[in-house]
Amino acid sequence: MNIHFIAIGGSIMHSLAIELKRHGHIITGSDDFIYDPAKSNLNKYNLLPKEFGFYISNIHDKLDLVILGMHAKIDNPELLEAQKKNIPISSFPEFIFNYSKQKKRIVIAGSHGKTTITGMIIHVLSQNNIALDYLIGARINALSNQVKLDNNDIIIIEGDEYLSSPIDVTPKFIHYHADILVVSGVSWDHVNVFPTLNSYQSAFKSVCKQVLKSSGQIFFCKHDPFLLSFLKNKHSSVQSYSLPEYEVIDGKFNLIVNSKSLSLSVFGQHNLCNIAAAKSVCDQLGVSDQDFYTAIQTFQGASKRLDLIKEIDNHSCVYYDFAHSPSKVSATINAVRELYPNRYLIACLELHTFSSLNKDFIPNYSNIFLECNEVFIYIPKKELKRKRITEINPDYILHLINHDHVTVIEDVQQLRANLSNLKLDHTNLLMMSSGNFSGLDITSIFM
Repeated sequence: MNIHFIAIGGSIMHSLAIELKRHGHIITGSDDFIYDPAKSNLNKYNLLPKEFGFYISNIHDKLDLVILGMHAKIDNPELLEAQKKNIPISSFPEFIFNYSKQKKRIVIAGSHGKTTITGMIIHVLSQNNIALDYLIGARINALSNQVKLDNNDIIIIEGDEYLSSPIDVTPKFIHYHADILVVSGVSWDHVNVFPTLNSYQSAFKSVCKQVLKSSGQIFFCKHDPFLLSFLKNKHSSVQSYSLPEYEVIDGKFNLIVNSKSLSLSVFGQHNLCNIAAAKSVCDQLGVSDQDFYTAIQTFQGASKRLDLIKEIDNHSCVYYDFAHSPSKVSATINAVRELYPNRYLIACLELHTFSSLNKDFIPNYSNIFLECNEVFIYIPKKELKRKRITEINPDYILHLINHDHVTVIEDVQQLRANLSNLKLDHTNLLMMSSGNFSGLDITSIFM
């Protein structure tokens, strides 16, 4: 097929483009901005657009399909030209479903943990030589690409609740028609498309009802109040999972299984719950308990999920985490605090998403820093301008955050200065953002 990607620079979009080229399709793409790692990955496969921007000349009669990314606008000139020429247009979730209609579709959904759970399942199945296809939202070790479509009988899909495309406001996970659905938790996010908690929860209700109607299987975290109230006693095919027994020994989280202590490569209660979710799915796919626990011990985690970017003389650590929503930030902070209960803990959060920069949503962060000794909140003015969001008064943040030691920073050079002046002595620094702190090279600061 001859396929053109509008907004090819997205994490999944560029990975799908690479995978389809690997299978012999003719692929082109366009975007207004493309950042690494997508830029380097596309360049490696000769898929990087020669110039950035959207041009109607990219839309020609030889195209069989246009795959439209959410980053594109409704008035995108290439989209309008494709509609004018009656070229079939699909979002990537629609494409994935059409590809996988005959497969067993396992979809991992939830406000947090879905990338890690998906990665855990892929890792365990791969370690046990079970062939699978997959789609995952971030890089994990041993995977050369985030999408694999090799015509296997099973596909593991990270299912996002965000809208599918500018012309398709269906949440992505609805398109997949899961045979097995995992819902890790439901905590309000994406306020630009889900303006109320109820509208956000409704998306998850819809996907659960869809799976139940088709006699599929649902696994949910029973520690989540919304899921527990909505899914308990719903159907015999609905099962819960929970935090497994564990212990922390010598700076390691260990699972307790049949009175044996199994050392893990990841840490935090949220990751233990993620392991329980992954095991629920692997049980359904025929993986034995012994094979699962042997494999899960070597799972290293997904990219930018509690990455240790610097350890200083065995007494201080600098971590980077993708955490941005309140539930993710809270889980990440608690994980580091539990692993190092006696170390001073500094949390640095970049407000980067539409939700985190929304004045009506920011109060959700009020009480999540209670386990920290000190807090930095970084509000990049350029990001506010790019998203066309009104500037946030630092006093507003200081008033809302329930903590005595909060510093609000608006300039990247000031952020660099504050971080450079830290004395990391028996101290952990936790950097959290779905962005990149305005391009700041955090590692170089602590060389």
